[in-house]
Amino acid sequence: MSVARNREQLRGEVLRSVSRSFYLSLRVLPKPLRDPLSLAYLLARATDTIADTPEPPLEVRKRGLVDLAGVIQGETEAGAVMRLAESIAPLQNDAAERNLIRQLPALLEWLEHLPPGDKEEVRNVLAKINRGQALDLERFGGAAETRALANAAELDEYTYLVAGCVGEFWTRICFAHLKNFSDRPEAEMSILGVRYGQGLQLINILRDVGDDLRHGRCYLPADQLHSLGLTPAEIIHDSTRVEPILNKWRQKASDGIEAGVEYASTIRSRRVRFATALPALIGARTLALLREAGPESLTRRVKVSRAEVRKTIMSTAFASPRALRSSFEKLLG
Repeated sequence: MSVARNREQLRGEVLRSVSRSFYLSLRVLPKPLRDPLSLAYLLARATDTIADTPEPPLEVRKRGLVDLAGVIQGETEAGAVMRLAESIAPLQNDAAERNLIRQLPALLEWLEHLPPGDKEEVRNVLAKINRGQALDLERFGGAAETRALANAAELDEYTYLVAGCVGEFWTRICFAHLKNFSDRPEAEMSILGVRYGQGLQLINILRDVGDDLRHGRCYLPADQLHSLGLTPAEIIHDSTRVEPILNKWRQKASDGIEAGVEYASTIRSRRVRFATALPALIGARTLALLREAGPESLTRRVKVSRAEVRKTIMSTAFASPRALRSSFEKLLG
């Protein structure tokens, strides 16, 4: 299969299969943006899948993440990817993730065919994301009991490494490829982009608190839990008491995605503005649902329905900055 046809399949059906909301954003972007942003997402999702596959021993997952990160950076021979794909892919219960791992050689071939500037940007952002994933394995991978991050600084570091840096990456790619991208300077947009990415990651963390606890992970800071007389292991059985901490981080997530709406509102292109704002709009509705669920959010899955996502798209596609802000406030509740 040709590189061009591989690329079309990867940024089409493969991306759609592993990311519902991000695919919706990327599909409306101009092609010069779509390629590096889609590839960076797929590579990050592949490295995350390897880190999170529970069957291999911790040291095997660590080695696999290091090997793949090294191949992405051009520091490790590509044969390591084939061996990794052959050993990890059969362990994936999810068909989409199994296929993604099998597509690793094609993803890396795509990376090699990116323009030099885009390739460097993709490698830079993946280096940060992979560092965050490695930290996650160090902190939680071999735990025999439920562990928590030590403090807010560790949570801020994690959300920056796996998502805040994506806001910087998005900003650099857009300024590089789009003339008159924004009304504001790149440095200012980069700061907003970091806050936006961190806000989106906090929403993911808050949505998954219950599942993470059942797998021995707690991203809520231990010092905050201790101030309420709670240990990480006790949260799932006494979820009402943790609400003050959840509310604190929900507010920080809300502030982050509000920065995303501010970011999007400065973008001149209607297509790029909509693509940039859509995750914030879905995130706002997710936060509203989390608040409504309260302590029950730890025991049942909170998710925006496909129908609500479609309704949001129909009502905000190519909307003006003022209309975007209004929609955001309504969805946030």
